Amino acid sequence: MTEQSIAIPPTFKVSDQQFQQLAAANRELQLERTARGELIVNPPTGGTTGNRNFDIEGQLWLWNRRTKLGKGFNSSTGFDLPNGANRSPDAAWVTKERWEALSAEEQDGFIPLCPDFVVELRSKSDKMEPLRQKMPEYMDNGARLGWLIDRKNRKVEIYRQYREVEVLENPTTLSGEDILPGFVLDLTEIWR
Repeated sequence: MTEQSIAIPPTFKVSDQQFQQLAAANRELQLERTARGELIVNPPTGGTTGNRNFDIEGQLWLWNRRTKLGKGFNSSTGFDLPNGANRSPDAAWVTKERWEALSAEEQDGFIPLCPDFVVELRSKSDKMEPLRQKMPEYMDNGARLGWLIDRKNRKVEIYRQYREVEVLENPTTLSGEDILPGFVLDLTEIWR
């Protein structure tokens, strides 16, 4: 179950509507599209990664439920980034103001913006380089904070706009900083 890329010839373009139809027809796959027109096919995760994603989503959901500062999203959510890429981070969050500025139609479809906060969790079969390529793309498109969690090596890469990547070795918690005030992700279950 490894990521597969399909190169789309330069003369062949997939519109947003076509991409959404393709994604809807292949719900068992998580599809993404790069700004260069490559289609990325991600099969479903295994049980361990799915469980760890659920833990991350649950902690984010609980914090957001208390604070009501925005909207949280799981890995099934598609985002249409300003650069033309279609991405689905493992967990994401958008401020209340940005969410409420979207029309009901925009909220129902692939969300036409980049999240303020993103999480990518490396699964057992993931290679780090494709994940590392996504993180600066999120930052370049408007994300303000991103975490790339590498369970295999027990490391977290923290991405922030206009700053160098910070690498933490075996942290027990991560802070949402001023982007998600008061949010602290407990990594105890993630590392198991």
